[in-house]
Amino acid sequence: MNRREFLCGGAAFAAGLPTVAAGVEQLAKPNGLKGFKPLKVKRIRIEVGAERPFRAFHVSDTHIVRADATENDPRKVELAARRYPSMGFGEHYFDEAVHLARTEKAMLLHTGDMIDFVSNANLKYAGLAFGSDDWFVSSGNHEFSRYVGEAREDAAYKAGSWDRVQASYPNDLAFASRVVNGVNFVSFDDVYCAVAPDVLARLEKEVEKGLPIVLMCHVPFYTPKHYAHNMERTKGVCSHLAGTPDELVDTWGGRHDFPEGQEWRDRAVSQRADLPTKEFIKYMKSQPLVKAVLTGHCHEFWEERLTPTAIQYTAAATFKGECTSIDFL
Repeated sequence: MNRREFLCGGAAFAAGLPTVAAGVEQLAKPNGLKGFKPLKVKRIRIEVGAERPFRAFHVSDTHIVRADATENDPRKVELAARRYPSMGFGEHYFDEAVHLARTEKAMLLHTGDMIDFVSNANLKYAGLAFGSDDWFVSSGNHEFSRYVGEAREDAAYKAGSWDRVQASYPNDLAFASRVVNGVNFVSFDDVYCAVAPDVLARLEKEVEKGLPIVLMCHVPFYTPKHYAHNMERTKGVCSHLAGTPDELVDTWGGRHDFPEGQEWRDRAVSQRADLPTKEFIKYMKSQPLVKAVLTGHCHEFWEERLTPTAIQYTAAATFKGECTSIDFL
């Protein structure tokens, strides 16, 4: 089976689900997916001091929703059935973005949530997709989510599926670097709004190389404007940003009227930045070699200066039919 045959297998996936769990026949309905539209490519330019100009396609939040009989777990199949109507176009748009990147001889970057939850079928998809092209990626919180919101997700929760997920991804999800045309792409894990204690020391070693740096992670870093926008968008529930000041986190941590229940309450409380995260942000903002920060997570495009030398670019969600083409200069 070639890559396109595999990626176009969504119809077979949907057709096979009703034999596994009751209630999933909705996947076979042609109107089950909402709002199909052509892929929207936002084209931007980032001046980083590359040895020669090159292009990259920045893809994020694809949210592949697959599950099959190999799971021996009806809950995962039912979860796929629930999530597929709103996210099922992720496969189509992902394939289209990859095709365009190939046509334009562009680098491929993904900043997390390639899959919606941990399943055999989702990880198989990720492994084949990432293995068919030269990808550089970071992980998202959904990479390690077993049932989407069934438990408070933290470092211990993530550790329960880390090895299984890592085996399907093309580079170290904790921390990785790659030099392209004199630009150092550095990927690291911040999926629960927290940066691990060893990441700062590892970034310091990358800075010693003296090359311009493009950081890649899933959760964007706090700015007042982005915080205000996200709080308005989520009706005061969650900012979705790493490094949000303690007093702002505590404000929404004290609420008792979260419309989505315990999942959102836990998410708000857990986003208080710990000391390693604060130290990392302070160091990152002091480094003139950091030229850009690429993120995802918020499902919509956002562009704003983060440091004196770097703009943070948050990619829109692939499952919504959007990606970003970046010319690095």
